[in-house]
Amino acid sequence: MNIGEVRIVNGRLEGRVATRTIDLPRIGLRKVDSQNPRAPVYEILALNVARRWVQVGALWEAVAKKSGEIFLAGNIDDPSLPEPLPVAFFPTDNGGYSIAWRRDTLRSDFGGTGFGAANYDRMGGGDAGYDRAEESGFGASTAGMDGSLAGADAGFDRQADFERLNG
Repeated sequence: MNIGEVRIVNGRLEGRVATRTIDLPRIGLRKVDSQNPRAPVYEILALNVARRWVQVGALWEAVAKKSGEIFLAGNIDDPSLPEPLPVAFFPTDNGGYSIAWRRDTLRSDFGGTGFGAANYDRMGGGDAGYDRAEESGFGASTAGMDGSLAGADAGFDRQADFERLNG
């Protein structure tokens, strides 16, 4: 089920996600700059009620076992949500992504047919795109070189980078 899209807007990946109970009218993808093969490819950002960009998820590269199609998989989560929203981002011809909701089912290695670890040829692996940060307009990544949260002690002043994007 398609629940949104992300496209290139002013050089940044921006879009929306909407379901019956969730409405994120403005989300953005920020490239993660990490040498760690287990680090996500993108962080998912959303505008909060104060119009500040906040991280609400992350995406890892995955490969569909049957088709070999490369896509991004992850979750959107926030304390305001009753549970994480599992999502898959599929590339579109215009350089953006179509966002699909996915139901987590039993992992295929336990007899199910869902997005379990056995259905990925690779998740978060490789080093493509991790060599240097691409300026996305959303500021620097919060992932450290070892995949840990970087700058956690920086306080709330780091929000200034996000606020300047919304003038």
